[in-house]
Amino acid sequence: MTLMIARRLGSTVFVLFGVVLIVFLLLQLVPGDPARTILGAGATEAAVESLRRELGLDQSVAAQFFTYLGGLLTGDFGRSLTVNQPVLDIILPRFQNTMVLSFAALVLCIAIGVPLGIIAARKQYGIFDRVSMFVSLAGASVPVYWLGLMLIGIFSLQLGWFPTSGMTNPRSPGSGVTDNLIYLVLPAIAAASVPLAVIARMTRSVMVDTMEQDYIRTLRASGIPERSILWKHCLRNALPPIVTVIGLQIGYLLGGVIFVEVVFSWPGLGYQLYTSITQNDMPLVQAGVLFIALVFVIVNLLTDTAVGLLDPRTRRKVTA
Repeated sequence: MTLMIARRLGSTVFVLFGVVLIVFLLLQLVPGDPARTILGAGATEAAVESLRRELGLDQSVAAQFFTYLGGLLTGDFGRSLTVNQPVLDIILPRFQNTMVLSFAALVLCIAIGVPLGIIAARKQYGIFDRVSMFVSLAGASVPVYWLGLMLIGIFSLQLGWFPTSGMTNPRSPGSGVTDNLIYLVLPAIAAASVPLAVIARMTRSVMVDTMEQDYIRTLRASGIPERSILWKHCLRNALPPIVTVIGLQIGYLLGGVIFVEVVFSWPGLGYQLYTSITQNDMPLVQAGVLFIALVFVIVNLLTDTAVGLLDPRTRRKVTA
C-alpha cells in the first residue's frame, strides 16, 4: 500500500508540472497586452514598455515560464492585473466558497444517487427501476445552466421559496448558517444533477453485475436473508467501482460548477474565473485553473488509495 501511494505521488508531481506548463503556454496565445491592460488604453508607449520590462514580459517565453514556476514554488502566484492585489488573496476566499458548493452537491449525489442505484438494482426491470433510470438519464442530459435558470424561475420568482442569487443576504451578511443554507439549496441541486445521475446509473449497473455472480447465488441457496446479501456482500464488493466513479464526479463538479456559479452569482472560483477571462486578467485565470487541477489530482490520489484499501487486488497490480 505504501509503495502504491508513493508511485501515485510521484506521478502526481509530473501531472502538476504538465498542467502548469500547458496552462502557461495556452495563456501565452491569448491576445492582448497585460501591461496595457494594467495602464489602460490611454497609456503612452513608453509607459507600457517600461511596465513590460518591470513585469518581465520582454523576456523569452522560456525565461518567463521558469520565473513563473519559481514563483509558484515559493507561493507567489503573481498580482492581479485589474485590481493590483496578490492573486492568492483573491483566489483563496473564492476557492473556499466553491468548495462549500461542491461539497453540498457531493453530499446530495452520494445520499441520493447511491441508494437510488441500489434500490433500482434490487427491483431490476420493475417500475421503480425504469422510472428512476429514466429520470437519471434526463438529469444527465439537461444542461446545468438551463436547469439553474429553471430552478430560479420556479422556486425563486414564482414560488418565492429561495433567493435568486448570491451566497448571503446582503442586508444581514452575518445572519447565520440557516440563511446560508437557504442560498445554497438551488445551486447545490443544479450542480448535483449530472453527477447524481451518473452515480445512480453506475451504482445500479455494478450492483446488478454483482448480484448475478455465482457466490451470490450460493449465498441465496444457503438461506441467508436477501437484505443481508444485498448490504453485506453485494454492496461491499461493488464499492470499489462506485468509489471510483464518485471520485471522477468530484472532478466534474469542480469544473462544471463554473456554470452554476455564473447563473446564481455564487461568489466562488468559477465566477471569478469567468470575470477574469472577460477582463483578460491572466494571473487570476492561471491561478484558478491550477487550483482546480491541484484539487482534481489530490482527489484522484485519495480515490486510488480508497479503492486500494477496499480491493487488495488493485494494490497487487500496482506493486507487480
